[in-house]
Amino acid sequence: MGKDERIALQHTADGGSTTFGSGTAPSAPPTAAVDTTGHLDTTATETATETVTGEAGTTDAPREVPGGRQPGGPVRSALASRGTRVLVAVGLVLVALNLRPAVSGLGPLLEEVRTGLGLSGAVLGVLTSVPALCFAVFGSLAPRLARRFGPLVVVVAAMGALAAGLALRALAGGTAVFLLTTALALAGIAVGNVLMPVVVKRWFPDRVGTMTGLYSTALAVGTSGAAALTVPLTQAVGGSWRFGLGVWALLALVAMLPFGAVLLLRRRREAAATGGAAVAPPGAPAPAFRMSRSATAWALGVFFGLQATGAYVVIGWLAQIYRDSGLSASTAGALMAVAMGVSIPLSFVLPRVAAALSHQGPLAAVLALCGLGGYTGLILAPTSAPVLWALLLGVSNCAFPLVLTMIGMRSRTGVGVAKLSAFVQSTGYLIAIPGPLLVGVLHDASGSWNPPLLMMCGLLVVQLAVGVLAGRHRFVEDGG
Repeated sequence: MGKDERIALQHTADGGSTTFGSGTAPSAPPTAAVDTTGHLDTTATETATETVTGEAGTTDAPREVPGGRQPGGPVRSALASRGTRVLVAVGLVLVALNLRPAVSGLGPLLEEVRTGLGLSGAVLGVLTSVPALCFAVFGSLAPRLARRFGPLVVVVAAMGALAAGLALRALAGGTAVFLLTTALALAGIAVGNVLMPVVVKRWFPDRVGTMTGLYSTALAVGTSGAAALTVPLTQAVGGSWRFGLGVWALLALVAMLPFGAVLLLRRRREAAATGGAAVAPPGAPAPAFRMSRSATAWALGVFFGLQATGAYVVIGWLAQIYRDSGLSASTAGALMAVAMGVSIPLSFVLPRVAAALSHQGPLAAVLALCGLGGYTGLILAPTSAPVLWALLLGVSNCAFPLVLTMIGMRSRTGVGVAKLSAFVQSTGYLIAIPGPLLVGVLHDASGSWNPPLLMMCGLLVVQLAVGVLAGRHRFVEDGG
């Protein structure tokens, strides 16, 4: 090893600390990269390495290929044992289950909450828009918090905030407290939204598609499960809406346990390696590149916003569209269940397919075309094949797990994924705020569902175009 190719590496067999000296690593394997939590990832690779800026400074890391796999084979973490990865996987699923019940569980009890607290129509309107706003505002804080404390610590804290918000919301005695506690719960969800791709990138860089599919499926199950179970749970305890909303705080508390166990095990290893000396929390300057200068980041942000708009419109208005076309309330509800249910299996399959492709644009195009078919059917003949239109719109809404997968594939490093995830989701949720409101305004002004449905068709054309751009094999660190 030459004078200018020095790298000092000290690592204990039981998962101790690591220190790096100055210089550059040799181009031959193995290479090393340090993640935002202090984990050392070693990768056997036969290809040349590329210098990138990571959480612990500048280090040589192998170039990634589609699917999150490294050229020379799967990533082997020096600190993350198989048991740790299992705990992280369980934590991913439990956190994902918690990312929507605070929203989807409120809808079935909204009338009871309105009566119980005396909420005005204006407040109800705020409640329909506040999730996207909170996701945009609080999600932007996640990368900075992750750099300072590590992503797992922040996710555990986010689940704590979610549990507290849900429990306190159930005890609210007035409008102001109800809105503030709802915002607290949504803040926890926003941080979890942003950091889930980061956790996948850090602990499962060789399984990005599979793990994204796993937590996307869990998210879909949590969404539909809360919508289906909140009312029966409420009725089982005497019809109290407070119990129906507050019971989901227990699920958030359970979600803290696996990641908390990983953090506890790591702290014990660090204490054993350092003789009990305090270890500074992870922290380093963010990468020098700016997301706002990346065309890929903007394409992903717009794509995220348009697919979120479509999802909110389907969730908020599809049942009413069917009812206004002459179908019964029960039939309209069943068709809503069809649209939401089809996303559960597809949320697991689609990310794995996307990760195996070098260009995800064709998938984005297919999903947009399904949405165009569904909306066109609602315009021309809403009752002739209502199940087909619901299925097409449900498939189209699977653009959500697709964009989550692309976020994990468009950056070389975990800290880059954190910044990209925050940028994409903050930008996207801001874009999504006016969509459902515009649908209602256009319907009220015209007395027909055709104008808002035509608007959705136009947005899907734009979504198709930016989806093709976002699906190109590019990395935001390269300015692409």
